[in-house]
Amino acid sequence: MAIDRTKLLERLFEITRGLSASVDMETYLQSILSAAAELTDSESASLLEYNEISQEFSFKFVPWFHRDAVSSAKIPLSGSVAGWVFLNVKPLAVDDVENDDRHYSKIDELVGFKTKSILGVPLILHGRPVGVFEAFNKQDNYTEEDILVLETLASLASTALQNDLLEKNIMSSQEEARELDKLKNEFIAITSHELRTPLGLILGHATFLRELVGNDYQEQVDAIIRNATRLKEIIESLTSVDNYESGGSLVRSHRVSVTRIIEDVSASFHEMAMSKGIALKTEFPDGRELWVDIEGGKIAIVLSNLLKNALTFTNEGGQVVIRGEQKPDYITVTVQDSGLGIPAKDLPRIFDRFYQVESHLTRRHGGMGLGLSVAKVMIEMHGGRIWAESKEGEGSAFTFLLPVNKKHEEPPKPFSE
Repeated sequence: MAIDRTKLLERLFEITRGLSASVDMETYLQSILSAAAELTDSESASLLEYNEISQEFSFKFVPWFHRDAVSSAKIPLSGSVAGWVFLNVKPLAVDDVENDDRHYSKIDELVGFKTKSILGVPLILHGRPVGVFEAFNKQDNYTEEDILVLETLASLASTALQNDLLEKNIMSSQEEARELDKLKNEFIAITSHELRTPLGLILGHATFLRELVGNDYQEQVDAIIRNATRLKEIIESLTSVDNYESGGSLVRSHRVSVTRIIEDVSASFHEMAMSKGIALKTEFPDGRELWVDIEGGKIAIVLSNLLKNALTFTNEGGQVVIRGEQKPDYITVTVQDSGLGIPAKDLPRIFDRFYQVESHLTRRHGGMGLGLSVAKVMIEMHGGRIWAESKEGEGSAFTFLLPVNKKHEEPPKPFSE
């Protein structure tokens, strides 16, 4: 019995549309099996999955009334219609299975089903066969149109399986990422805590020894204090990020002049700029203090990290400018340098914790990749935003903005993001 072409197209369109519907995989594939039986005028249909290890097929999806009977049934690769379709990767119609030795007759005895005719098409996933889609017992002989219908439905089934596989992989990756992030945070918290006490003792005793030893050992003691202080800064940076992500860090805001912060931070890096032969300048509106409700110490850390980076990656004879500006509802601060610049591929990730633009094998500059992540954390704690613009070989500009009033907790994203 030939099916009306309009009905055929409508049914195929309905099944295709179901791909984007929020139904589970079992329900969707059962609808495909029902459509296969209906559109090819067959008694039943099934989806077989191939196992490369055992070289057998198992019934992955069958109509519910066959499910218990075939749950443990296996079909061999050799001596079966499914095996022929799988190995040749092309359709096969057998209208009289009793006179065709490619039919695996034992399956009928096992499941209590009398097979008279079979139409099988390969199920392709990622460009290779992974199973076989079959229809059984058409009242008349299977036609080319039946083959086309079953191939179309097999394609939809493989797409659904692929989507399901991708979704499971994504969920698995997300779960792994969450677990890794949890382990990383726990490691950072424990490590930071355990390092504080011995590091405090090293700094305390080294400072005491500096007052006792003569000039002959002054340089060695200073080196101990300098490097221990550096370790202390790293621990504080780790703790700052960890406290923010765990919700353990608070902002204690006061009315603060950003202009004063810029001046103080700039003065603290004046010697570093002079030693490298870099011109360090500040620019802000004359007579404007750029008042804002912030925790001044945290914003000073942000500006220090940005300025240290700018001076580190700017060569002798270059220039670094700190610019403060008053906007209607926000204050912006920009640190612009004429340094090495950041490759475009690295720009989206520079605020990630531990991210290094330079390879660990080729890098010439120190640091653990914490400065920018700390800056981002502290700006976001204030309801602000931070971003970077850069062109490799021409320098970089890092800008952060802070809301003037606390009600402005979500400033607009800059056009450069």
